[in-house]
Amino acid sequence: MEKVEVKELLEAGVHFGHLTRKWNPNMAPYIYMERNGIHIINLYKTAAKIEETSEALAKIAASGKKILFVATKKQAKDIVAEKAGAVNQPYITERWPGGMLTNFVTIRKAVKKMAMIDRMKKDGTFNSLSKKERLQVNRQRAKLEKNLGSISDMTRLPGALFVVDIIREHIAIKEAQKLNIPIFAMVDTNSDPREVDYLIPSNDDASKSIDKILSIVTSAVADGLNERKAERADKDGKAEKTETKKAVKAEAPKAPVASKEEEE
Repeated sequence: MEKVEVKELLEAGVHFGHLTRKWNPNMAPYIYMERNGIHIINLYKTAAKIEETSEALAKIAASGKKILFVATKKQAKDIVAEKAGAVNQPYITERWPGGMLTNFVTIRKAVKKMAMIDRMKKDGTFNSLSKKERLQVNRQRAKLEKNLGSISDMTRLPGALFVVDIIREHIAIKEAQKLNIPIFAMVDTNSDPREVDYLIPSNDDASKSIDKILSIVTSAVADGLNERKAERADKDGKAEKTETKKAVKAEAPKAPVASKEEEE
Protein backbone atom coordinates (compact mmCIF):
# COMPACT_ATOMS: atom_id res chain seq x y z
CA MET A 1 0.00 0.00 0.00
CA GLU A 2 1.33 3.43 -0.95
CA LYS A 3 2.59 5.33 2.10
CA VAL A 4 0.85 8.63 2.81
CA GLU A 5 3.28 11.52 3.16
CA VAL A 6 1.86 14.78 4.58
CA LYS A 7 4.48 16.75 2.65
CA GLU A 8 3.24 15.29 -0.67
CA LEU A 9 -0.37 16.10 0.24
CA LEU A 10 0.71 19.68 0.98
CA GLU A 11 2.52 19.97 -2.37
CA ALA A 12 -0.59 18.70 -4.18
CA GLY A 13 -2.74 21.40 -2.52
CA VAL A 14 -4.94 18.86 -0.73
CA HIS A 15 -5.21 21.26 2.25
CA PHE A 16 -7.07 24.06 0.47
CA GLY A 17 -10.74 24.14 1.49
CA HIS A 18 -13.55 26.46 0.41
CA LEU A 19 -14.32 30.03 1.44
CA THR A 20 -15.13 30.23 5.15
CA ARG A 21 -18.64 31.56 4.42
CA LYS A 22 -19.41 28.39 2.41
CA TRP A 23 -18.31 25.93 5.06
CA ASN A 24 -20.33 23.08 6.54
CA PRO A 25 -20.01 23.14 10.37
CA ASN A 26 -19.85 19.33 10.43
CA MET A 27 -16.41 19.58 8.82
CA ALA A 28 -15.07 21.56 11.82
CA PRO A 29 -13.08 18.57 13.26
CA TYR A 30 -11.06 18.38 10.04
CA ILE A 31 -10.28 22.10 9.68
CA TYR A 32 -6.88 23.29 10.92
CA MET A 33 -7.27 27.06 10.52
CA GLU A 34 -8.60 29.92 8.40
CA ARG A 35 -6.33 31.91 6.12
CA ASN A 36 -7.35 34.82 3.86
CA GLY A 37 -11.01 33.81 4.09
CA ILE A 38 -10.29 30.18 3.14
CA HIS A 39 -10.42 27.15 5.40
CA ILE A 40 -7.25 25.05 5.64
CA ILE A 41 -7.74 21.29 6.09
CA ASN A 42 -5.73 19.43 8.75
CA LEU A 43 -3.52 17.17 6.61
CA TYR A 44 -2.57 14.90 9.51
CA LYS A 45 -6.25 13.98 9.82
CA THR A 46 -6.45 13.61 6.04
CA ALA A 47 -3.48 11.19 6.08
CA ALA A 48 -5.12 9.10 8.84
CA LYS A 49 -8.41 8.97 6.91
CA ILE A 50 -6.62 7.99 3.68
CA GLU A 51 -5.04 5.01 5.47
CA GLU A 52 -8.39 3.96 6.95
CA THR A 53 -10.10 4.30 3.55
CA SER A 54 -7.32 2.47 1.69
CA GLU A 55 -7.47 -0.46 4.10
CA ALA A 56 -11.25 -0.81 3.68
CA LEU A 57 -11.08 -0.53 -0.13
CA ALA A 58 -8.31 -3.13 -0.31
CA LYS A 59 -10.54 -5.57 1.63
CA ILE A 60 -13.48 -4.96 -0.72
CA ALA A 61 -11.26 -5.50 -3.78
CA ALA A 62 -9.79 -8.66 -2.22
CA SER A 63 -13.33 -10.02 -1.69
CA GLY A 64 -13.93 -9.85 -5.45
CA LYS A 65 -16.46 -7.01 -5.39
CA LYS A 66 -16.21 -4.05 -7.75
CA ILE A 67 -15.74 -0.43 -6.62
CA LEU A 68 -17.62 2.11 -8.71
CA PHE A 69 -15.78 5.44 -9.07
CA VAL A 70 -17.95 8.51 -9.70
CA ALA A 71 -16.70 11.94 -10.81
CA THR A 72 -18.48 14.02 -13.44
CA LYS A 73 -16.74 17.37 -12.80
CA LYS A 74 -14.39 18.53 -15.55
CA GLN A 75 -11.14 18.53 -13.53
CA ALA A 76 -11.74 15.00 -12.20
CA LYS A 77 -13.15 13.10 -15.21
CA ASP A 78 -9.92 12.16 -17.01
CA ILE A 79 -8.06 11.39 -13.77
CA VAL A 80 -10.79 9.02 -12.53
CA ALA A 81 -11.10 7.31 -15.93
CA GLU A 82 -7.32 6.73 -16.03
CA LYS A 83 -6.83 5.60 -12.42
CA ALA A 84 -9.98 3.43 -12.13
CA GLY A 85 -9.40 1.94 -15.59
CA ALA A 86 -5.82 1.01 -14.64
CA VAL A 87 -7.09 -1.25 -11.83
CA ASN A 88 -9.99 -2.60 -13.92
CA GLN A 89 -12.75 -0.91 -11.86
CA PRO A 90 -15.97 0.59 -13.29
CA TYR A 91 -16.43 4.36 -13.36
CA ILE A 92 -18.93 7.05 -14.30
CA THR A 93 -17.45 10.29 -15.64
CA GLU A 94 -20.34 11.49 -17.81
CA ARG A 95 -23.80 12.37 -16.49
CA TRP A 96 -24.97 10.03 -13.70
CA PRO A 97 -27.72 7.82 -15.22
CA GLY A 98 -30.72 8.11 -12.88
CA GLY A 99 -31.48 4.71 -11.35
CA MET A 100 -27.96 3.49 -12.07
CA LEU A 101 -28.04 1.57 -8.76
CA THR A 102 -31.70 1.53 -7.70
CA ASN A 103 -32.83 0.39 -11.15
CA PHE A 104 -29.75 -1.64 -12.06
CA VAL A 105 -31.70 -4.22 -14.10
CA THR A 106 -32.69 -1.54 -16.65
CA ILE A 107 -29.11 -0.28 -16.86
CA ARG A 108 -27.90 -3.83 -17.51
CA LYS A 109 -30.43 -4.12 -20.35
CA ALA A 110 -28.92 -1.01 -21.95
CA VAL A 111 -25.42 -2.52 -21.63
CA LYS A 112 -26.69 -5.77 -23.20
CA LYS A 113 -28.14 -3.71 -26.06
CA MET A 114 -24.62 -2.44 -26.72
CA ALA A 115 -23.31 -6.03 -26.81
CA MET A 116 -26.16 -7.02 -29.16
CA ILE A 117 -25.20 -4.25 -31.63
CA ASP A 118 -21.60 -5.51 -31.54
CA ARG A 119 -22.81 -9.06 -32.34
CA MET A 120 -24.86 -7.69 -35.26
CA LYS A 121 -21.71 -6.13 -36.68
CA LYS A 122 -19.78 -9.39 -36.32
CA ASP A 123 -22.37 -11.75 -37.81
CA GLY A 124 -23.20 -9.46 -40.76
CA THR A 125 -26.79 -8.60 -39.68
CA PHE A 126 -25.75 -4.94 -39.44
CA ASN A 127 -24.84 -4.80 -43.14
CA SER A 128 -28.33 -5.99 -44.14
CA LEU A 129 -29.88 -2.85 -42.61
CA SER A 130 -30.64 0.23 -44.68
CA LYS A 131 -28.19 3.16 -44.62
CA LYS A 132 -30.53 5.18 -42.39
CA GLU A 133 -30.99 2.31 -39.93
CA ARG A 134 -27.23 1.72 -39.75
CA LEU A 135 -26.72 5.39 -38.95
CA GLN A 136 -29.34 5.25 -36.17
CA VAL A 137 -27.82 2.07 -34.68
CA ASN A 138 -24.32 3.60 -34.77
CA ARG A 139 -25.56 6.73 -33.00
CA GLN A 140 -27.31 4.62 -30.36
CA ARG A 141 -24.14 2.54 -29.86
CA ALA A 142 -21.97 5.67 -29.50
CA LYS A 143 -24.37 7.19 -26.93
CA LEU A 144 -24.46 3.96 -24.89
CA GLU A 145 -20.67 3.68 -25.04
CA LYS A 146 -20.22 7.26 -23.84
CA ASN A 147 -22.55 6.87 -20.85
CA LEU A 148 -22.21 3.19 -19.95
CA GLY A 149 -19.15 1.80 -21.71
CA SER A 150 -17.03 2.10 -18.58
CA ILE A 151 -19.43 -0.10 -16.58
CA SER A 152 -20.01 -2.81 -19.21
CA ASP A 153 -18.13 -5.38 -17.07
CA MET A 154 -20.14 -4.58 -13.93
CA THR A 155 -22.60 -7.47 -13.94
CA ARG A 156 -23.88 -6.87 -10.40
CA LEU A 157 -24.21 -4.00 -7.95
CA PRO A 158 -20.85 -2.64 -6.76
CA GLY A 159 -19.41 -3.44 -3.35
CA ALA A 160 -18.69 0.25 -2.77
CA LEU A 161 -18.86 3.72 -4.29
CA PHE A 162 -15.94 6.16 -4.43
CA VAL A 163 -17.07 9.73 -5.09
CA VAL A 164 -15.25 12.97 -5.89
CA ASP A 165 -17.44 15.90 -4.72
CA ILE A 166 -20.45 14.59 -2.82
CA ILE A 167 -22.51 17.76 -3.44
CA ARG A 168 -22.26 17.40 -7.21
CA GLU A 169 -22.87 13.63 -7.09
CA HIS A 170 -25.77 13.83 -4.59
CA ILE A 171 -28.03 11.56 -6.70
CA ALA A 172 -25.40 8.79 -6.70
CA ILE A 173 -24.99 9.24 -2.93
CA LYS A 174 -28.76 8.94 -2.33
CA GLU A 175 -29.03 5.78 -4.44
CA ALA A 176 -26.12 4.13 -2.63
CA GLN A 177 -27.64 5.07 0.76
CA LYS A 178 -30.95 3.45 -0.22
CA LEU A 179 -29.18 0.18 -1.03
CA ASN A 180 -26.75 0.32 1.93
CA ILE A 181 -23.75 0.39 -0.40
CA PRO A 182 -20.69 1.77 1.48
CA ILE A 183 -19.72 5.27 0.30
CA PHE A 184 -16.11 6.46 0.17
CA ALA A 185 -15.46 10.06 -0.84
CA MET A 186 -13.20 13.07 -1.07
CA VAL A 187 -15.05 15.56 1.14
CA ASP A 188 -14.33 19.31 0.98
CA THR A 189 -15.08 21.89 3.70
CA ASN A 190 -18.41 22.87 2.09
CA SER A 191 -19.83 19.30 2.31
CA ASP A 192 -21.54 17.23 4.99
CA PRO A 193 -19.28 14.32 6.02
CA ARG A 194 -22.26 12.51 7.59
CA GLU A 195 -23.44 11.62 4.08
CA VAL A 196 -20.63 9.09 3.62
CA ASP A 197 -19.21 6.06 5.44
CA TYR A 198 -15.52 6.77 4.79
CA LEU A 199 -14.37 10.33 4.14
CA ILE A 200 -11.08 11.82 3.04
CA PRO A 201 -11.09 15.52 4.05
CA SER A 202 -9.52 17.12 0.98
CA ASN A 203 -9.64 19.68 -1.80
CA ASP A 204 -12.02 18.14 -4.35
CA ASP A 205 -11.64 20.95 -6.92
CA ALA A 206 -7.94 20.97 -7.86
CA SER A 207 -6.79 18.33 -10.34
CA LYS A 208 -3.45 17.90 -8.51
CA SER A 209 -5.25 17.11 -5.27
CA ILE A 210 -7.68 14.69 -6.97
CA ASP A 211 -4.79 12.98 -8.79
CA LYS A 212 -2.83 12.50 -5.55
CA ILE A 213 -5.76 11.02 -3.59
CA LEU A 214 -6.86 8.77 -6.46
CA SER A 215 -3.30 7.48 -6.94
CA ILE A 216 -3.12 6.35 -3.30
CA VAL A 217 -6.65 4.91 -3.27
CA THR A 218 -6.29 2.92 -6.51
CA SER A 219 -2.90 1.64 -5.33
CA ALA A 220 -4.73 0.14 -2.33
CA VAL A 221 -7.34 -1.40 -4.66
CA ALA A 222 -4.51 -2.94 -6.74
CA ASP A 223 -3.05 -4.43 -3.54
CA GLY A 224 -6.43 -5.99 -2.71
CA LEU A 225 -6.71 -7.47 -6.21
CA ASN A 226 -3.18 -8.90 -6.00
CA GLU A 227 -4.01 -10.44 -2.63
CA ARG A 228 -7.09 -12.10 -4.15
CA LYS A 229 -5.02 -13.40 -7.06
CA ALA A 230 -2.41 -14.84 -4.71
CA GLU A 231 -5.07 -16.54 -2.56
CA ARG A 232 -6.69 -18.11 -5.61
CA ALA A 233 -3.32 -19.33 -6.93
CA ASP A 234 -2.61 -20.83 -3.51
CA LYS A 235 -6.01 -22.60 -3.45
CA ASP A 236 -5.52 -23.91 -6.99
CA GLY A 237 -2.05 -25.17 -6.04
CA LYS A 238 -3.40 -27.02 -2.99
CA ALA A 239 -6.25 -28.52 -5.01
CA GLU A 240 -3.80 -29.68 -7.67
CA LYS A 241 -1.60 -31.35 -5.03
CA THR A 242 -4.60 -33.15 -3.55
CA GLU A 243 -5.67 -34.41 -6.99
CA THR A 244 -2.11 -35.59 -7.73
CA LYS A 245 -1.96 -37.51 -4.43
CA LYS A 246 -5.31 -39.18 -5.20
CA ALA A 247 -4.15 -40.11 -8.70
CA VAL A 248 -0.87 -41.58 -7.36
CA LYS A 249 -2.77 -43.62 -4.77
CA ALA A 250 -5.16 -44.92 -7.42
CA GLU A 251 -2.32 -45.92 -9.76
CA ALA A 252 -0.12 -47.56 -7.08
CA PRO A 253 0.07 -51.39 -7.57
CA LYS A 254 -1.74 -53.31 -4.90
CA ALA A 255 0.18 -55.94 -2.88
CA PRO A 256 -0.62 -59.48 -4.17
CA VAL A 257 -2.88 -61.52 -1.93
CA ALA A 258 -1.43 -64.97 -1.13
CA SER A 259 -3.55 -67.96 -2.16
CA LYS A 260 -4.47 -70.73 0.31
CA GLU A 261 -2.07 -73.20 -1.39
CA GLU A 262 0.85 -70.75 -1.06
CA GLU A 263 0.02 -70.24 2.59
CA GLU A 264 0.14 -74.00 3.17
